[in-house]
Amino acid sequence: MTLSILPSGILFRKIDSTLVFPQISSLQECFLLSTTWELEELQTQFISKYGLVTLCISLLLTIACAFVYYRYGYNHFKQLIHRQKLAKMVLENSWYETKQVTQESFFKDTPSNKSKEKISHFPKIYYRFEKGLLYIQVEITLGKFQEPLLNLETKLESGLYCELVSKELRDSYVEYTLFYDMIANRISIDEVIAQDGSLKLMESFYWEYDKLPHMLIAGGTGGGKSYFILTLIEALLKTDAKLYILDPKNADLADLATVMPDVYYKKEDMTACIDQFYEDMMVRNEEMKTMPNYKTGENYAYLGLPARFLIFDEYTSFMEMIGKESVKVMSKLKQIVMLGRQSGFFLILACQRPDAKYLGDGIRDQFNFRVGLGRMSELGYGMLFGSDVQKQFFLKPIRGRGYVDKGDSVISEFYTPLVPKGHDFLKEIDKLSS
Repeated sequence: MTLSILPSGILFRKIDSTLVFPQISSLQECFLLSTTWELEELQTQFISKYGLVTLCISLLLTIACAFVYYRYGYNHFKQLIHRQKLAKMVLENSWYETKQVTQESFFKDTPSNKSKEKISHFPKIYYRFEKGLLYIQVEITLGKFQEPLLNLETKLESGLYCELVSKELRDSYVEYTLFYDMIANRISIDEVIAQDGSLKLMESFYWEYDKLPHMLIAGGTGGGKSYFILTLIEALLKTDAKLYILDPKNADLADLATVMPDVYYKKEDMTACIDQFYEDMMVRNEEMKTMPNYKTGENYAYLGLPARFLIFDEYTSFMEMIGKESVKVMSKLKQIVMLGRQSGFFLILACQRPDAKYLGDGIRDQFNFRVGLGRMSELGYGMLFGSDVQKQFFLKPIRGRGYVDKGDSVISEFYTPLVPKGHDFLKEIDKLSS
């Protein structure tokens, strides 16, 4: 018989609920009460050369200590606060069991009638902080508090100011992995790299388009959607991928027609591009099976074939524009998202709001990577991530900030790569296309 052992980490206890602030206040109280204050002597000592020099030295030492602490000990202090909050969470929600115990009498030979409540079981919760990630493991014992302990993500995100990355149920415990200080994991456009079927978008955060294909981007004006799409285009052009760009509003993406091929903004050209993209996918599916090194279960990359991306901005606007023809276009796009992964044909759709009218018949569920940028309503988030999502969404006035589901049904905060002031997308894309 093997026993399941919880991972290593700090096991916090009931007394962790008074870990930080009470000690600080008690030290201050002891100092104030134990010090005899002589005002005249204090003035005499302070208003002198010796007093001023002492004050300057003290200030310098304080600043130096504060800098060293902020540089090397700040994370430790934050960890103490996290442990305190976790202990308080258990206590204030009464997620523990108690029993009545008889207090001992002052005289040992005299029985006591007094009793007090004592905690008999406190849930085992382990805390670990590594490389910007919080790992919280909660033991599952089939007790009466199992349900709340299995659904802590909302409390942890809002209480610890973190974002859930993953939630895994293992033998006898559940592990919550959370990003701490998400904005610190934001990268610049130079660090966005596409390699081995994966595109880096933040520190330790990737879009694995080979495994979880197709991206859906939603966001209103000023949310950073256009810059994010241009960032994706610039990064993908650094590989051997072939890109097709559709912009029905003849806006920012249409300007790329001056520096790269296969950029369309007219209705007829766009529908023709979608048809051709679909036909090329079907042809490749057939050709792959005839290749000498073809192997069942392997994809286009195994055969040395380049990926192809259809980047479609303002998708819902285009569908409204073409009217009845939208049914035919939607049918082709549905086939692409259903069959494109194996042959390396990927779709990136962008719109202000993912209306179910033009993303029906299960097509929306095939977009594994979904991003919502800028200001969005609860209805908009529901259309993007699903109406049954329990996530609490908060607005922050930061351009390029939003929420993402990278294909694992976990919604977390997201920051698009930083684009430095003066960065010329046309110039950079021209270099990559030539």
